[in-house]
Amino acid sequence: MEKIQDLKKYLNTPRDILITSHRNPDGDAIGSSLGLYHYLANNGHTVRVAFPSEYPSIFAWMPASDRIFIHDIEASTVDKYVDQADLIFCLDYNDLNRIDKMGERIARQKDTLKVMIDHHLYPENFADFMLSDTDASSTCELIYDFIELLGDEKQVNQSIGECLYTGIVTDTGSFRYSTSPKLFRIVGELLNRGVDDVKLQNLIHNNLAPKNLELLGHCLNNRMELLPEYKTGIITLSKEDYEHFDIQRGDTEGIVNYLLMLKDVHVAAFITEQPTIVKISLRSKGKISVQAIARDHFRGGGHLNASGGASYGTLNSTVRKFKELLPQYKDEILAYSPMQPML
Repeated sequence: MEKIQDLKKYLNTPRDILITSHRNPDGDAIGSSLGLYHYLANNGHTVRVAFPSEYPSIFAWMPASDRIFIHDIEASTVDKYVDQADLIFCLDYNDLNRIDKMGERIARQKDTLKVMIDHHLYPENFADFMLSDTDASSTCELIYDFIELLGDEKQVNQSIGECLYTGIVTDTGSFRYSTSPKLFRIVGELLNRGVDDVKLQNLIHNNLAPKNLELLGHCLNNRMELLPEYKTGIITLSKEDYEHFDIQRGDTEGIVNYLLMLKDVHVAAFITEQPTIVKISLRSKGKISVQAIARDHFRGGGHLNASGGASYGTLNSTVRKFKELLPQYKDEILAYSPMQPML
C-alpha cells in the first residue's frame, strides 16, 4: 500500500469513518467490513458500515451485523454519513459504480480521504490509498494484511477473527481454491486468537431453511442442462421460480458450484431472471477464464474462476447468447485437466 505510514499517522487521531462494500454483499464483503469495523472502533474511531442493499440473513449471526446501514432502506441516513465522514473505506470493490448511488455521492466528496482494499482485477484510480492484490484469496485476507501493515496484528481478537474467517471461507469455497501458504498462515493466526472454525463452518454452511434444499433439488432436477461437447453446465431460474420458492437475497448462494462437482463439467453458468435484468454467474476449473466471458460479453467481471455479469435481454435470449459463445472458448475449456491447479 502506498504511503501506509501516512495513513497510520492519520489514524492516530480519532476519525469519523464510513466503511462501504458492494451491492448484494456476500460473505467476504460482510466479513471484511465488520472485521475492519471492530478493529477501527476498538481504536477509538467513530465507525459506521453501509451497503447499497441488504445482506443475506444467513450472516445475521456475525458480531455487529445489526449495525449495518442499508442505502436502499435508509438513503438519507447513509448519505449523511457519507457527507460527514473524514475517511471512507471501499472494500471488496474497485469501481464506485459497484455501489450505485452511494458511489456517486462518494465521488463528489473531493476532500474526503478514500481507501480501497480489494482483490478484483483492473481497479479504478479513485482512492487516495490502495491495497489491491488479485492474488489474494479474499478481501478479508487483505484486511488482515492491512492491520498487519499498520503494526497492529496483535489487536486481531476473536470478533475480528470470526468476521475475517467467514469471508475467507466463503470466497475460497471452504479452502478449495485461491489458497496459498500465506493464507493458511493467516488462518492459523485467527485460530490462535480464539476463532472456532468448526462452529463457524456450521453457522456458514449448516444454517439453511427447508425451502433452500427444495430449491436446490428443483435446480438440479428441473433446471440443469449439460452440454457435454463443451464440458459446460447451465442452471436457470425464471421469475416464476422466484415467486414459487419465495426466493430472497442469499437463497441462491452457492448453487452454481454444484455443477462443478460433476467430473466432466469444467464451466458452470447460473442464469437468473430478475425484475429488470438477467444475471449470470460463472464458475470454472483450472485456468479457464470466465472473467473474460463476463467482461467481454455480459458487462461484468470478477475473478479468473468466479465472475458475473448481466444481460438486458430475456432469460431465453441470454441462455442462447451464452451457448453461442462457447465455441469461441471450446479449446480452452477442453484443455482443462484435473491435474491443473485451481488459481
